[in-house]
Amino acid sequence: MRRLLLAALVAFTVAPAAAAAASASTPLDLETVMANPDWIGQAVEQPYWSVDGRHLYYSLKRDGSPLRDLYRVDPANAQGAKLDPAALAQADGPAVFDRAHQHAAFILHGDVFVVELAGGRRTQVTSTPQEESAPRFSADGRALQFRDGNDWYSHDLAGGVTTRAAVLKFADDPQAKQPDALGERQLELFKTLRQIKADKQARRDEDKALAAADPGRAPLPFFLGDKITLVDSELSPDGRWLLLVTAPKGYEAGKAPEVTHYVTDTGYAEQQEARVYVGRKDPAPQSLLLLDLAAHQSYPLAADTLPGIKDDPLKDLRERAVAALQKAGKADRAKALKAPEQRAVRIIGSEDDGGGGGIVWSDDGRNLAIQLRAIDNKDRWIASVDFAKHALVNQQRLTDGAWINWNFNDFGWLKDGRTLWYLSEQTDYSQLYVKPLDGKAKALTAGQFEVSHPQLSEDGQWFYLRTNQVAPYSYDVYRVPSAGGALSRVTNYQGMDEFALSPDGTQLAVLHSSPYVLPQLAVQSAAGGTPRELTATMKPAFTARDWIAPQIVAVPSSHGAGSIWAKYYGPANEQAGSKPAVIFVHGAGYLQNVTLSWSNYFREQLFHNLLVQQGYVVLDMDYRASEGYGRAWRTAIYRQMGHPELEDLLDGKAWLVKNHNVDPQRVGIYGGSYGGFMTEMALLRAPGEFAAGAALRPVSDWTLYNHEYTSNILNDPQLDPEAYQVSSPIEYAEKLQDPLLIEHGLIDDNVLAEDSIRLYQRFIELHKKNFWMSLYPLERHGFVHADSWYDEYRRIDELFETYVKPVKGAPAGH
Repeated sequence: MRRLLLAALVAFTVAPAAAAAASASTPLDLETVMANPDWIGQAVEQPYWSVDGRHLYYSLKRDGSPLRDLYRVDPANAQGAKLDPAALAQADGPAVFDRAHQHAAFILHGDVFVVELAGGRRTQVTSTPQEESAPRFSADGRALQFRDGNDWYSHDLAGGVTTRAAVLKFADDPQAKQPDALGERQLELFKTLRQIKADKQARRDEDKALAAADPGRAPLPFFLGDKITLVDSELSPDGRWLLLVTAPKGYEAGKAPEVTHYVTDTGYAEQQEARVYVGRKDPAPQSLLLLDLAAHQSYPLAADTLPGIKDDPLKDLRERAVAALQKAGKADRAKALKAPEQRAVRIIGSEDDGGGGGIVWSDDGRNLAIQLRAIDNKDRWIASVDFAKHALVNQQRLTDGAWINWNFNDFGWLKDGRTLWYLSEQTDYSQLYVKPLDGKAKALTAGQFEVSHPQLSEDGQWFYLRTNQVAPYSYDVYRVPSAGGALSRVTNYQGMDEFALSPDGTQLAVLHSSPYVLPQLAVQSAAGGTPRELTATMKPAFTARDWIAPQIVAVPSSHGAGSIWAKYYGPANEQAGSKPAVIFVHGAGYLQNVTLSWSNYFREQLFHNLLVQQGYVVLDMDYRASEGYGRAWRTAIYRQMGHPELEDLLDGKAWLVKNHNVDPQRVGIYGGSYGGFMTEMALLRAPGEFAAGAALRPVSDWTLYNHEYTSNILNDPQLDPEAYQVSSPIEYAEKLQDPLLIEHGLIDDNVLAEDSIRLYQRFIELHKKNFWMSLYPLERHGFVHADSWYDEYRRIDELFETYVKPVKGAPAGH
């Protein structure tokens, strides 16, 4: 197997020859592998163009600190530097432009700035302790809009005056309260009271008339009642409309478990509230309210016209669950499962703390599109708004019998303001579509590959997007005409992570990486061509080593799933004779680790190099449920988590035995989070297949995980208890026979440590042997301290050395 010498691959990273030779010949050790990753280098983060398009900005983490520094580089000659505090004060932020390209605006240190492009004059619009956001220009270009939380403001560019777009009062209008019978009698009796009331109404009418005639006046408040709370808001570019996303006030999410912090700076144990368990209560339903700021009127936008909104996609499961509860004499619980007359919805991208992304106005403010998702996870709607009727108009419905994806929900408007574009998995793979409001949808891309991160060029002629058209593991920038045409490749990295078009649309800033090269910044023509590398942030001590290039292989599925793509790590010259192996299982479930980019699991990749040095071979698989392979691959685990994935892992083991002479009795397995869950499922559902396993921060009982993730795949536990039973390792605890190491951060507020502790107690009560647990008092779900990383992997290494690797001395279990 070929090896990858980074000093040769990365020509812009130079290391002294003597140092490279010494480092490459030095055996790898666990202290190095699990050290603070600053020794590797720093990833280039968040690149963006300057307002004039002559420079690029990017961030780098400081060595030994979580702080980031801002850098500026000239893409013409790759000359750049870190900005000192004085230069930071004059830096640009990621900019937006008006339609005429006369002004730009951006956020810097939480404040709003505007720049006149012709002369470069820069004006600071706000200076507040709050964090302003979302700057954009009005449709006519005369004002700059921005938000502070969910409050919107408009800054007049000519006059320099900033006004609040709307004043929202979540209370009843005190002047609109109608008198009861006693009050009516008082008005009948007393002329003075009638006069006072008439005077108040006259003042209100006068204020309303003056506000309508004079936009410089402070707006009158909207009284919205005390039954709702604000979740999100979006102002129209013409300033006429404000759309509100609301939720019921005081909605109780359910009882939250607590995490105990035992090692604290106070010396006392402290409690922290964590997220609510799945099925304890659905997320709060959301509603839409459209405010006419000119006429000072409000209109609810009801979802009852959306196709399928009154269907029950869980009818069969519901009837089965109700029947079981009634048979068990639990009539009250059965009654609680009654289907709603209308399914509740939430706006995609709108969270309880404010958000966005699910609401998009056309540039001229004349059209509005909203993306809604059923709380039962089975439908996504993109709807426009009929402003005359104050009603939603369905434009696209995406239905999924399993669940609507978290990804691939990008959408927006073409420059004509009347044509929508959106991503959809309707043909199994995410593809790009356009649809006129009064016409039929047209696919701009098609094929068995994923399309994501679409960006419309400033002139509206092109969509730039990220795809893996060449191979599932190879990503680059492509572009397609917005009017339709051929999809053409723009970059040729195979490991492209992010991209950003220059303000004039002629250049492309590209963040790219490879298995042993952190994300680096380059620039090239937006039409394609040879890139110019702009950064080199890898450290010589890392690049000098002779790292193993992962070989990407296609493992055949014995269950009709096609090819299971994987990364194989082995020695350059494999020797004859049987050998031990380790299978690594990535986390998140829906995550792609078999790519040609820098991995989220870079520590594990270095650990795999160490394992190969110690005599193992390693396989890292994108099992079913992984990202990058289409909807069918993603939803194969619906109602049966841990089952198709285990089939794939066992196929991986068989492939190792057949192709690399691996001893089937000497195969270990490990992984974290979802990978920890799968390690437990592998040992408990396939006892005897793996010599030992290490489960890091695993989910052992899905009824204890959060609602947003789990209910997508397993539905609610009240409706679908069978799915939770077949998918939870704790249900198979009696089958444990192979050595299992469980490792968990004690203050993990994602997968709670109680998950592992409960399984541990089951093993105790079942009188099981060869199981261990290691807890880390100062670690959450993602470990951050090098000492913890080292201890965690020292234990994994020792587990494999004891139960997987040896054969000569007849180790335990063999």
